[in-house]
Amino acid sequence: MINKREIANDLVTLRDLIRWGTSQFNAAGLSFAQGMPTAIDEAVYLCLSALHLPPDFSVEYFDCVLTMDERLHVLGMFQQRIEQHKPAAYITNEAWFAGLSFYVDERVLIPRSPIAEMVHQQFSLWTDPAQVHHILDLCTGSGCIAIACAYAFDQAQIDASDISADALAVAEINRRDHGVEDRVHLLQSDLFESIPAKRYDLIVSNPPYVSLQEMAELPAEFQYEPGNTALAAGETGMNMVLPILVQARDYLSDDGILVVEVGYSKPALVALFPEVPFFWVDFEFGGDGVLVLTANQLETYQAVFERVNI
Repeated sequence: MINKREIANDLVTLRDLIRWGTSQFNAAGLSFAQGMPTAIDEAVYLCLSALHLPPDFSVEYFDCVLTMDERLHVLGMFQQRIEQHKPAAYITNEAWFAGLSFYVDERVLIPRSPIAEMVHQQFSLWTDPAQVHHILDLCTGSGCIAIACAYAFDQAQIDASDISADALAVAEINRRDHGVEDRVHLLQSDLFESIPAKRYDLIVSNPPYVSLQEMAELPAEFQYEPGNTALAAGETGMNMVLPILVQARDYLSDDGILVVEVGYSKPALVALFPEVPFFWVDFEFGGDGVLVLTANQLETYQAVFERVNI
């Protein structure tokens, strides 16, 4: 148990707290797979968040002396991270995606998809951004992909669906915070079950794709996330991906594309469909396991997907 007041007597500046937090995070064996890449990045983030300072706060001010209340507040956040292994995003109720801030809590997965890089590029390697008018974000969670797409495609209408009413409640907070209520429409749906009979120019999805074995091996931090609805996807991790591949063509325009993150399950998917020419995205800033298929490709391999999905 951390004695915050005793420690606070020795940690006077922001730099002191960052150094101490980094050391303690490493000693505690924390996992940094849910947002921040390293212990020092997370220590800086928690310090700045606790002090209501912007993420680009200048290091020139790191030697400023903090008040005792400020030090105790930072140490309180550190304590949750160290003793409970609670992810930083759930401590601050904030996560960043595609350069945007989103509210998060334990009702949704913490945003971390490399699809953010594709959003920044307006998916321009595979489609003409000027022709993207209707977008579907399947399994939207916090709404981060849908809302980021609203920024990237300022003339598009976006449907954001999720099976979880709790997740949609969080997405509603973010939709309101970003002022996109008129263009981002929230739908409760089990994959395509309640999706309107319309054609989308872009369908993007980060569905559950973690296999049973991988779920059992995840670090303690992942226990805070809604595993049954946002992570777990059966024995091979394919329980959600296969139905998406089978049904997506019925909702795509002729020039539309499907983008799906399958993460760890990429080898399993390739093994199931060795004849399918999935385009696997190479990311400049890290990440893997995101596929792209055109409407024509989905149509060509429809029978193959259906046969395996039975």
